[in-house]
Amino acid sequence: MRLSGLLLMVGASLTLGGCISPVAYGDIRHGEYVADPRCDPQPGDATSINGSQLLFFVTSRLPDCRSNDISLLHHRSDRLRYGRFAEPRMVMRGGTQKLHTDIGFEHENDWWSDLEAETNRRKGRVLLYVHGYREDFDSTSKDTAQIARMTNFDGPVVSYTWPSQGKLLSYITDETNMYHDVANFRVFLRKLAERPWVKEIIVVSHSLGARLVIPAIAHVDEHAASADSSNISNIILASPDIDRETFERDISTDVLAPRRVAMNRHITIYLSGHDRALAASRTLHGYPRLGSPYCFNPFQAQELAAKGLPERCYVKEVSGMTVVDTTDISRGSSGHSDFLSSAEACRDFVDVVAGKRSRPERRASAFNHVFLLRGDPKMEGDEHRQICSRKKGGDPD
Repeated sequence: MRLSGLLLMVGASLTLGGCISPVAYGDIRHGEYVADPRCDPQPGDATSINGSQLLFFVTSRLPDCRSNDISLLHHRSDRLRYGRFAEPRMVMRGGTQKLHTDIGFEHENDWWSDLEAETNRRKGRVLLYVHGYREDFDSTSKDTAQIARMTNFDGPVVSYTWPSQGKLLSYITDETNMYHDVANFRVFLRKLAERPWVKEIIVVSHSLGARLVIPAIAHVDEHAASADSSNISNIILASPDIDRETFERDISTDVLAPRRVAMNRHITIYLSGHDRALAASRTLHGYPRLGSPYCFNPFQAQELAAKGLPERCYVKEVSGMTVVDTTDISRGSSGHSDFLSSAEACRDFVDVVAGKRSRPERRASAFNHVFLLRGDPKMEGDEHRQICSRKKGGDPD
C-alpha cells in the first residue's frame, strides 16, 4: 500500500474512532440532571407539552431537567424513559438559529395507554424509527417527524433514541453505546410486539441502528408465543452499517427464516455506492457494509466489468428481501440518507412503508433481488425537498 493510502486509512480510523475526541462523564453528577420530578413523572401526571400532533419517543439517553426546556443528553441513562415530543422548530440561541424539540415525559404505564389509544383509533399499525450514528435528539426527532409527515402514516410513530454523541469524531463511542443498548432495545421491542392491540409493526432503521434492530427482532421471534406470531412484518434498513457477510450468513436462519417469510415478513434495504459514511466504516472495520455495494472481492468486480455491468456487489439473494440501489440518485455530501433527501428514494420509501413492493421508477438489475432507481435530471433541489418533506407543493405519490 502506498504511504498516502495508509495515511488516509489511518486518518479515517482516527476520525471515526474519536481517538482525538475523548468522552468524559462530565462536570455534573448525573443525579443532578434528573432530580426534578419532571424527569420521573408519577402515574397520571400530564406531559408538559401541547401540540396538534405529538409523536412518541422511548430513550436510554440521560435527560436534563434542570431548566424549563427538558433536553436529552449524549450520556447513558440507568433505564428507559418514555415521553412525547412536538415537531422540532428553529429557535435563537446565542445569536444563532438552532433546532429545538419540546419534549415531556410520561409514566411508563400512561405512555403505553396513550399508545394503545392512538393505535386503536387507526388500524393497529405502529411505525418504529431507530436512528444511527452521529445523531442528537433534535436531529433524530426532526427525521422522525419528517418520516411521519412524508408517509402520512396511519398510526402512531415512535422514535427510539439511544446515546449517540451527535459528533463526527465519536463513531467508536456511538458503536459502544449502541452495543450497550442492545438489551434495552430488545426489551422494549418485545413489549411492543406482545401488545395484543398492535397488529403490525413497521421497523425503520438508519445506519448503525440496523445493528440494534436485527438482533432485537430475532430475540422477539425467539420468545414469541408461537412459532409464527411475530407482528413485525415490514423491516426497512436505510444505509445499514452492518457487516454484509455476517448479515447474509445469519439472516435466512432467523429474521428471514422461511416460516417468517411465509407470514409476509419482508426486508427492504436502501443502499448507495456514493455512501461516504459507509465507505469510512468499511475502512475502519475491514469488511464491506450491507448498505454499500462495494465489491470486496476484486475478482467479482473484474467479472462484472467484463460483462459490461457496473462494479457493484450486493448481499446474496434471500427470499423475503429486496435491495434498492440509490447510487444513481444519491443526494447530499455523504449519500448516507437518500431515503430522506432524494425525491425518487423518498417516493419509494413511502410506498414500502405502505406495504407496496414495486414502483415504476425501479428498474431491474443483473440480480433478481436488486433494483436501481431512475432519476429525473430536470428535478431541482427545491422539488426534492418539497417531496421528501411533504411541505406545500410536495407530492410523494
